[in-house]
Amino acid sequence: MASGAPGDPPSGNCETKCVDWLKRCNSDPAVDAQSVLGLIIQPLMDSDPETYRPEIEEGQRRIRDSLARNHLAYRLNGHIVAAGSSPAADTLTDLLKRGDFASIETEFKRAFSHVDTDPHSAVTAACAIIEALCKTYLETHELDLPAKQTVVPLWKAVQIHLGLHPDATVGEDQRKILQGLASIVDGIGAYRTHTGSAHGRGLLPATIDAFEARLAVNASHALVIFAMERWHSMK
Repeated sequence: MASGAPGDPPSGNCETKCVDWLKRCNSDPAVDAQSVLGLIIQPLMDSDPETYRPEIEEGQRRIRDSLARNHLAYRLNGHIVAAGSSPAADTLTDLLKRGDFASIETEFKRAFSHVDTDPHSAVTAACAIIEALCKTYLETHELDLPAKQTVVPLWKAVQIHLGLHPDATVGEDQRKILQGLASIVDGIGAYRTHTGSAHGRGLLPATIDAFEARLAVNASHALVIFAMERWHSMK
């Protein structure tokens, strides 16, 4: 429902409900069925097997294989596109590389769309965009990825290369802001671990209010846009 599936839940067990609800989306011309499906599977597809459970990798593979049999492909942040299509198949990496600020704004709007209905997923999306920025930057500049590819070590590697690492050469005011950026990354990463959707929620998930998720998404947005502007101005 949070992903845009219309109407009340169908009857039956969990599997039957999901199948019937997706069929309903597919048969309704007013519903973007691929968008709904992409948002439903996003928490699984965007999670990192190395930092959670290795069996997630097998689940991701099965979904990708199933999509491929139907000439579709999954892209980061819940996009399902026609396999090999262009430019609709542009990944978040493509957008970051060419400094497509308008499309990045659209990615954050997708995160905002979850804030009130599913704040856990909004936090996961906010963190995923920061991670994508960092990995894209490091790979573009042929820099080594940190041993642990979670958001905090990724950001530390990027901020040093971007000249954003606080040190004695910058003014006190600038230093405070740069330290604040590091705190934002640390906080969003912790939020994702403890309350986000990527790591599973269990029977009693940690609670997070919509206004807290909104703060996380806003903070992520400010950081990513700032880093992109710094990156592309250096070109």
